[in-house]
Amino acid sequence: MRELMIGNKAVARGLYEAGCMVVSSYPGTPSTEITEEAAKYSEMYCEWAPNEKVALEVAHGASLGGVRAACAMKHVGLNVAADPLFTISYQGLNAGLVVCVADDPGMHSSQNEQDSRHYAIAAKIPMLEPSDSEEARLFAKKAYEISEKFNTPVLLKMCTRVAHSQSVVNPEERLVPPQVEYVKDPTKVMMTKNSRDAHERVEERTKAIAQWAETADVNRVEMGDTSLGIITSSTSYQYAKEVFGSSASILKIGMVYPMPEKLIKDFAAQVDRLIVLEELDPIMENFCKQIGVAVEGKDIFPICGEFSQNLIRECMDIEVGAHPSIEDEIPPRPPVMCAGCPHRGIFYTLKKNNCMVYGDIGCYTLGAVAPLNSMDLNVCMGASCSGLHGFNKAMGEEGEHHSVGVIGDSTFIHSGMTGITDISYNMSNSTVIILDNSITGMTGHQQNPTTGKNLRGEPAGKVDLEALCRALGFDRVRVVDPYDLDECDRVLNEELSIAAPSIIISRRPCVMIKGTVHKPPLKADTDKCVGCKMCMKIGCPAISVRDKKVRIDHTLCVGCKVCTRMCKFGALEGGED
Repeated sequence: MRELMIGNKAVARGLYEAGCMVVSSYPGTPSTEITEEAAKYSEMYCEWAPNEKVALEVAHGASLGGVRAACAMKHVGLNVAADPLFTISYQGLNAGLVVCVADDPGMHSSQNEQDSRHYAIAAKIPMLEPSDSEEARLFAKKAYEISEKFNTPVLLKMCTRVAHSQSVVNPEERLVPPQVEYVKDPTKVMMTKNSRDAHERVEERTKAIAQWAETADVNRVEMGDTSLGIITSSTSYQYAKEVFGSSASILKIGMVYPMPEKLIKDFAAQVDRLIVLEELDPIMENFCKQIGVAVEGKDIFPICGEFSQNLIRECMDIEVGAHPSIEDEIPPRPPVMCAGCPHRGIFYTLKKNNCMVYGDIGCYTLGAVAPLNSMDLNVCMGASCSGLHGFNKAMGEEGEHHSVGVIGDSTFIHSGMTGITDISYNMSNSTVIILDNSITGMTGHQQNPTTGKNLRGEPAGKVDLEALCRALGFDRVRVVDPYDLDECDRVLNEELSIAAPSIIISRRPCVMIKGTVHKPPLKADTDKCVGCKMCMKIGCPAISVRDKKVRIDHTLCVGCKVCTRMCKFGALEGGED
C-alpha cells in the first residue's frame, strides 16, 4: 500500500526491506529519524552508539559477522567516522554495509556546510544520492546490492530537504538474505603488504563500479529540448524539473561517485549548451571538465547555501513570476533556550563573572545568543575540553583564571572524555562544566549512555559522570543545581580560584523531557515591579516587560523560579504547588 513518508523514514524502510539486521548510529540533524524509524522494526537490532566512529565500527563488525548492517550520521559526523571508513574501504566486508550521511546545505542545524561527496572520492567508496523518498527507499536497497557485488561499503547521501520532505513511497516485503559464514582471512589485517595489495584492489574496484554506473538505472537521461542540457542530482533535479520542464534535457545522476564518463559524454553530444546544477561544491562540474566536457556551473550558480526554484530562475535570467510577499519588515527572531531551560542559570553565572567560555555542540550553544552572550566560540564535538586546555596553556596558568569549557552530557560521552583526560594528565589549570540535562536535547531527545535507557527506552547501562571524571584523574568534581544561582556562583568562583584541574557538573533534567511535571507558572506583582528589567537578563521567553512592568506568559512559564532570585523587589512570586 502506498504511503507518504519523509525521506529518512523511507531510508529506514529500504534498510528493513533489504534485510538489514543491525543499525548503529549517533543522532545528528538531519539524519536522526533514519535510526529512530528503523528502531520501529523489531526485526532489526538498533542502537545509539557513543559517537559516529563507534557506530561505523559496530556496523562493520556486524557485516563481518555475516549480516547486512547500516549506520547513519550527519555530515560532520562523517568526519568522526572517517578513520574507520578509509580502512574499511581497503579491507572489504562479509555482508553488505550502508553508511547513511545527511548533508545540511544552508546550515539549518550545523556549524559548517561541508559536502560529503569529497569523502566518497577520498575514500574511494561508491555514493548514491536520492532525490525523493521513493528513491531513498530504493537506493537503500540498491546500496546493499552494490556493496555485496563489489565488496565495499556504500555511502547513501541525503540532504536536509530530501531527508525531511514527504513524497509517496511504495513499500515492499522484507527479504532477508542468508547469513554469510565468517571465514578467517589474514589479508584483512591492514598492515604493510596487505594494505598495499588492498589499495590496488580498491583502484580496480573503482574502475569496475564506474563501468557498472554507465548502464545502471540509478542514472538516467530525460530528453527534452536539446538547446539546453542539465546534469544534476538530489533536490537540484527536482528544482530543474519544476523550472525547465520539457524545455531542457536532463541527465539525472543517482550515483555521484564514481560517475559515468561515457554516459556524460554521450549526453553532452546531444545538447547545444550544457550546465551542471549542484548544491555546494563543483564535484560533478569538475569531473566533466576533467574528462574534456565543456560545461557551465559555478560561474552561474552560487557555491554557498541551498538552491530553490526561484534562485535557479534568477541565475538563469528567467523571469520570476508573481508570488506572495510580506511588505512589512519582519524583526529578527533568533532561537532561544526554552522557558525553564536548566542551562540558562549557568550561562547567566558565566556572564556575570566575565568568563571566557569555550563552547561545544548542543542546544546550549544558544548561550551565545543575547541577552546571555556568554559563549565565545565553538568548533566541534568535544573541542571545548581540549581547546580550553590549549587556551589556558597559552594564557599562562598561574593563580586564578577566568576561562571555562562547557559541554553537554551526550557530547561529553561522544568526544569529551579524551579532552578532559588531557587536562588531568597534564595537570592543566582548567575547569570544564558538564551540562547534564539527562537527554540528547538538540536532535530531539534521544537517549545516551548517561540516561540509563537505550534507543527503545528500555533500561540500559548508565554512566556515572562523577565516578568517570574521578577515574580519569580529577580530584575536584562538583555538582550544582543550575536553578540555584547563588550555589552556581559560589562553586564557579571556588574552582576558578584554585590552580588545579576541575569538573563542575550542572545537573537538572531538560524541561521538555516527556512526562516532566512542571510547577505552576509564576505571578507578576506589577505594584512591586519598578521596571529595572533585571529579570530580563536571563533571557527567558516567558518574561516580558510592557508599559515598564513585568509580565509572565502563563503558557510558557514552568515555575522554575530562577527569575525570582534576580528580582530584589519581590515582584515575581512562585505559583502554588
